[in-house]
Amino acid sequence: MVNVSDSKNYKVIGTNPIRHDGYDKVTGRALYGADIKLPGLIWASIVRSPHAHAVIKNIDTSAAEKVDGVFAVMTGKDLPHLADSWIDHGEGTENIAWSSENIMATKKALYKGHALAAVAAKDRYVADYAASKIKVEYEVLESVTNVEDATKDGAPILLSDLVGDHIGKKVEKTNIASVTRHEFGDPDKAFQDAEHVVERTFTLQMVHQGYIEPHNATAVWDEEGRVKVWTSTQGAFPVRTSTAAILDMDVSKVKVTPLEIGGGFGGKIPIYLEPVCATLSKKSGRPVKAVMERSNVFQASGPAPGGTITVKMGTDKNGKLIAADTSIKLEAGGFPGAAVGAAVQCVFAPYDIANTRIDGYDIVVNKPKSAAYRAPGSPQAAFASETVVNELAELHGMDPVEFRLLNASKEGTRRADGVVFPVIGNEEVLEAAKASDHWNSELGTPMKGRVRGRGVASGYWFNVGLKSTVNLTVNTDGVVALVEGSTDIGGTRTSISMQAAEVLGIPATDFRPTVGDTETAGYADVTGGSRTTYATGFAAVKAAENLIEVLKDRCSIIWSIDKEDIDFDNGTFFATKDPELKFTFKELAANLDSTGGPAASSGSVDLESAGGAFGTHIVDLDVDPETGKTDIVRYTAVQDVGTVIYPAYCKGNIQGGVVQGIGWGLNEEYFMKDDGTQANTSYLDYRMPTALDLPNIDVIMVEKPNPGHPFGVRGVGEVPICPPIAAIGDALHDAVGKRFYDAPMKPGRILNLLGKISD
Repeated sequence: MVNVSDSKNYKVIGTNPIRHDGYDKVTGRALYGADIKLPGLIWASIVRSPHAHAVIKNIDTSAAEKVDGVFAVMTGKDLPHLADSWIDHGEGTENIAWSSENIMATKKALYKGHALAAVAAKDRYVADYAASKIKVEYEVLESVTNVEDATKDGAPILLSDLVGDHIGKKVEKTNIASVTRHEFGDPDKAFQDAEHVVERTFTLQMVHQGYIEPHNATAVWDEEGRVKVWTSTQGAFPVRTSTAAILDMDVSKVKVTPLEIGGGFGGKIPIYLEPVCATLSKKSGRPVKAVMERSNVFQASGPAPGGTITVKMGTDKNGKLIAADTSIKLEAGGFPGAAVGAAVQCVFAPYDIANTRIDGYDIVVNKPKSAAYRAPGSPQAAFASETVVNELAELHGMDPVEFRLLNASKEGTRRADGVVFPVIGNEEVLEAAKASDHWNSELGTPMKGRVRGRGVASGYWFNVGLKSTVNLTVNTDGVVALVEGSTDIGGTRTSISMQAAEVLGIPATDFRPTVGDTETAGYADVTGGSRTTYATGFAAVKAAENLIEVLKDRCSIIWSIDKEDIDFDNGTFFATKDPELKFTFKELAANLDSTGGPAASSGSVDLESAGGAFGTHIVDLDVDPETGKTDIVRYTAVQDVGTVIYPAYCKGNIQGGVVQGIGWGLNEEYFMKDDGTQANTSYLDYRMPTALDLPNIDVIMVEKPNPGHPFGVRGVGEVPICPPIAAIGDALHDAVGKRFYDAPMKPGRILNLLGKISD
């Protein structure tokens, strides 16, 4: 096994080859979910609830069934009736009965856009027309769209059969699905002894991942009773698992082919359309396709949860953090499963605090079922904890970066939920931020009528490992076919190939990587949690090392010597006792036919940990006190990336996360009306930052190799979205002298805090 401690100059790792999928992407040849065309294909249209909370009294599909061109109509009753059961996707568990109800409701609509019925017809227009003929009788109920209203006495109960688990106590008739607690030390005593204590409550709104490509699926239920699915997803195997469970089938009867993905960020892990298209295909005898409209992407797919977070932290007279307490209440949406578990792991992770208490609440509300969004739960937690950290630094009259260095978690620090940190780069990141040109530069003068401020914040994501498999096959020209099951969201075909190439001593361009379907690729868990370059790359390293052993066997046949007398280095096989006997990788590949045919290998991993990562961000912004308009004028993201495999991809990944975090901080939110429905269901009204809103984002990549990976890889995709909200809040405080405890920090909220307008 390659060892990260080996002192070597990498030849492939750290370079920037052209992405293997690059030409297909820029020329338009890449196939996305909506591009799939099958003989006899028909289209699905889905009927959705106009109400946020309503009992479904009756669904009449008779008129739709009579429309010319309609092949099939279904309701939730056409899906199998499932008892509560849980399946594990590696990155989380799923209650399959709730998932089925989320895909198509049979009892209650729990949010506007909740699917109730579907039609398959000869084209989209006929399907939409027929769907409009379906009549649904509702009993409209009062809705609750935030965690505070959902937990009040007398609040309407969303799920009558939900039994909450409140720190081990079973509670019926509740909207609080679970309460968890992590506690060690004596936080109450430590707060009594503290020199300074700051306690604040923060609110955040539900936000969407903002991917451009809408959800889609095409399915065929064939004559063998097998279901074949084509879809844009972050994990073909999780789609297979969920689809099979919801259709009450064996997983071997479901084949999923992942297409290229036009953005996901966690939002394309769950399924919404696959079982619907499969059921309509079974009823019609034809392949069925469905593509969500943009408004339904907002209203009926999984956004990141909003919620309420209270954080209390205390320091001694020297500025050392000695106590921390938090209550994190996140919106699950219509069904349990908010990212509370991740939030409690991240909230105090950048700090070494001896006495902590963390309470996490998973609360159902009348909004779409929340899903992962890039470090799920951590941006919300960081907004709260990092704002309080900045206040404490100010109370002590300390530089906020120095304050963080004084309190930084390090190897051996016990995280607040109990985990002891291995080798981490938190201190190195802070030192790099402290030494950065940005932190040491003058703030500069804004345009007339504006004020400028600088802010800083840190963030953390624990990263995940899980299962991955890579298969390698050597072609006679020395090019290696690589097949893996991790869907590629922006460059992982290349970053995985580069690691195998480094082991084999050949260029990354000598690889032909393919993301296979669930019957051609070895098993791989979801592309998420910053695991793909780490875990699937690890599997590629193993596959490459196994391939070397296979090829040594072939050399021994050609040279008629013992395998033990053959060695390999830097792309060349050679006999240790005869310097005349040697093959380059390509030369050996050309001679494989005489040794027993093609050479192939496989590598698999199931990794429990992944070496978490930290980031610290610095932001300068200008504010117009008369309008509340805020402009980011400079931004620097400092992050521990372990070992940089693919620098351009790594840098772009960090910059993309920053941009999304800026959106969370300044503009993005689900704006809810009094009737519990979302008002801004298009990109015209849901305000995301564009290139015109932002400066170039500077990235400082700190390399603190992860000893748990042969090349020292740490995942990078989640961390950059964590610090921006708090960093922006800190910069606004520096600019206008007010602290912000509610996100987004939009113009109206700024003017309200400045006393320019009232609520």
